[in-house]
Amino acid sequence: MDITVDFPGGTRVDACIGSLTVRTDQPKESGGDNSAPSPFSVFLASLATCAGYYVYGFCKARGIPMDGIKVIQKAEQDPKTKMVSKISVEIQIPPDFPKEYTSAVIRAADSCLVKKHLEH
Repeated sequence: MDITVDFPGGTRVDACIGSLTVRTDQPKESGGDNSAPSPFSVFLASLATCAGYYVYGFCKARGIPMDGIKVIQKAEQDPKTKMVSKISVEIQIPPDFPKEYTSAVIRAADSCLVKKHLEH
């Protein structure tokens, strides 16, 4: 996969993937306009959205509606190094979610390709 980076102005940096564009910017405190997520936020979002996609695929295959399902990712930062020290992903399911699939939907999210690449 080829990704071409464009610089549309200011601190904005865009990644062009085929006909699609991932736009990024920096927060105001870093000199940006805060017009788009920062590249690091996009990196973290790729993990969360990947887990979400696997939850979606699991539910779709079983005819389970997505209403009321949320994936919430939290990243903890080491105050000294400013590096992320822990990432947790929580899957919130509605009360009517089939109980027999609760553990399985967690395993589905856990098989996210982005996570597998980071683990490897």
